[in-house]
Amino acid sequence: MTAPIQHIELITGNNPKGTVIWMHGLGADCWDFVPIVKELGLPESLPLRFIFPQAPMRPITINNGHVMPGWYDISMQDIARKPDEAGVRESQTAIDQLIERELTRDIASDKIILAGFSQGGAIALQTGLRNKRELGGIMALSTYLTLGDSLAKEKTMANANIPILMAHGTQDPIVPLALAKSSRDALAQQNYQVEWREYPMQHSVCADEVEVISVWLQKRFQTKILMP
Repeated sequence: MTAPIQHIELITGNNPKGTVIWMHGLGADCWDFVPIVKELGLPESLPLRFIFPQAPMRPITINNGHVMPGWYDISMQDIARKPDEAGVRESQTAIDQLIERELTRDIASDKIILAGFSQGGAIALQTGLRNKRELGGIMALSTYLTLGDSLAKEKTMANANIPILMAHGTQDPIVPLALAKSSRDALAQQNYQVEWREYPMQHSVCADEVEVISVWLQKRFQTKILMP
């Protein structure tokens, strides 16, 4: 296996029972969501490993070609049009490699959750719905479905019933609420069960949302970990 993408790790206790791989948004870095782990208030009985990958530096067309951390390029104001398929799939491969590495560290695939904000959430959906192994869930925050036209032929049976949490701000000026809702509906048309939440915020994460994330994560992991 090739060396994994640059990342940082944080564990909430000894001998983690599961893993969350959490991707940041465009222009941010792998430290962006580290502070949220403490805010989640996870119980000591549920030690987890959080992995925060770093997106590669790449020129972003819509930002006048400025080089910044990005999971893929964006070329148009309408972010759902003309997706950078090569970049999306390159990032998907990088996250797939992190998943495979967790298996070598005695974490079962169904105890791995993919999470991401904005571009990172798009990669969480892209990767999770197409991964050949059964994963524990997908948390897609302030994001949308990319490469949706290929999903019907690329989705895997292993993740046909994967739990999906989508949360979005009603005043988001970056990823329009309408785009997020259409992505949710597209997933529903493919028979995915999506738990949908929206909040009176812009392109961000709010305290009420963090509480929901905490409950959702604990439910996902405790269901898997406590099963005989």
